[in-house]
Amino acid sequence: MRVAINGMGRIGRLLCRRLLQDPDISVTAVNDIMGIENLCYLLKYDSLYGSYATPLYIQEDRIVSGDKSFRVLQQPVPSLLPWEQLGIDVVIECSGRFTSGEKAAEHLQAGAGRVLLSTTGSTDIPLIIYGFNHHKFTRDIAIVSPGGCMTNCATHVLYILNSIGVESAHIHMLHSYTSRQSLVDTSHSQYRRGRAAAESIIPVEIDLAQSLERLLPQLSGKIATSSTRVPVTNGAMGDFVVQMKEEVTRAHVNMLFQKTADMEYKGIIAYTEDPLVSADIKGNTHSLLIDGTLTAVAGRQVRLVAWFDNEYGYAGRIIDWLHYMKKIN
Repeated sequence: MRVAINGMGRIGRLLCRRLLQDPDISVTAVNDIMGIENLCYLLKYDSLYGSYATPLYIQEDRIVSGDKSFRVLQQPVPSLLPWEQLGIDVVIECSGRFTSGEKAAEHLQAGAGRVLLSTTGSTDIPLIIYGFNHHKFTRDIAIVSPGGCMTNCATHVLYILNSIGVESAHIHMLHSYTSRQSLVDTSHSQYRRGRAAAESIIPVEIDLAQSLERLLPQLSGKIATSSTRVPVTNGAMGDFVVQMKEEVTRAHVNMLFQKTADMEYKGIIAYTEDPLVSADIKGNTHSLLIDGTLTAVAGRQVRLVAWFDNEYGYAGRIIDWLHYMKKIN
């Protein structure tokens, strides 16, 4: 499978690093407005995940890693990219700019076989979560939204709890700060999001509830979501407070998630009873890690905590998608 990455931010670079180690996927090209020297440097050195193990160097308009290399492009208009010439099977759209059906389709106009977003995208794009409803993907679907990191965490939690019966749920996502925030106070349409990211606990607006209701229409009108950015560079914690239709016990809830983590959701969900903190999930490949030590029950109300690496775990699902698309084709 020949893959191109459009947008070399946090997820784009992490995917590039990991896919260069994948024998079944060929990173054929990447596209970003930054210079090739800067890009090569940022691929070599990462403040969270450390230095890249294989030497990287520039050869004309390519970056070389061992016996692999990929072309580096700087084209701001997707429809003008040489995807047909390069034989690109899938473009991973990581720029955050081309997330509607119309805009993502520019990659198809340029000759790509498919487009895989790295976010939820607009409602005209199928929202398909790997490990939940990826069986709905068919060969004729050209643009796919795999959801965001929070959606990939929350969907599984609510779906599994709804096997008992959910009346309502409030989900609070405690999330590390991101590149869409600033290290100093600045202007922003969401005033709080413009405040210095490393200095405050910052409530931010999210559209997680709308995504979850698209995926779980039986829970429409029963989900509330909120998010707070906290001054750490990596990691997130989903704090779920769920009103169940019947009384449950802490042991029952923990057993349910432990069982699913060992069986049908293996590789997607993990379960632990170790006393974790956010630093412990750096580099974790799962969409969520249930912390059984923090499960609590009061009558029909369940409080559940799920950790996830918002970058590494999410990139893992994008890679799963590429392998699944390769298999379907």
